[in-house]
Amino acid sequence: MHRLATPQDIDTVFALYMHEKVVPYLGYDPMPLEDFRAIYQELIDGRCFRIYERDGKIAGFYRATRYPGRVQHVASLGTLAVDPALHGQGVALAMVTEAIDALISAGVKRIELIVESDNAPALRFYEKLGFQHEGTLRKFYKRAADAQAIDDHMMALLVD
Repeated sequence: MHRLATPQDIDTVFALYMHEKVVPYLGYDPMPLEDFRAIYQELIDGRCFRIYERDGKIAGFYRATRYPGRVQHVASLGTLAVDPALHGQGVALAMVTEAIDALISAGVKRIELIVESDNAPALRFYEKLGFQHEGTLRKFYKRAADAQAIDDHMMALLVD
C-alpha cells in the first residue's frame, strides 16, 4: 500500500535515506537529521512523495511527479528506495508496479526516471519492467566521497 508521506514519517524516512546501501543512489550526501528536515519538508510539501508500507511498516518510498501543460501525460519517478532489510523480498517490484499502475490510471502515458551508471541492479530491474535507455547524462552525478562524477542514464516506459 502506498500513501502520501507525513511529517510523522521523517525519522524512518531519514534512517532509510541515510542507510549506507541507499544514500549513494539518492540526491544528497550523508547529513544530520537537522539538515535533512528542510529537504523532507520540500518533499512532503510537493505532495508527490509517497510512502510504501508492508505489514503496517515503512518498507520504502518514492516520488512521482507529473509534468504540467503539454507534457501532462508524462511523469517522473525518483527518490526511490527500499529498506535494505527487505531486499530480495519483492518489495521493490510491488512498490514500483503499484506506482506505475497508479500513474497509468491517472492518464500518464510516459514514465521517466534517472539511474546512476554504477547502479547495475537498478538498471536491470527497470529494464525488466520495460523501461528503455534513452540517453546518458555524462559526468552528471557527483558524490562527495568520489573523485569523479559518474554518468546518469535516462530511462522511460511508454504506456499504450
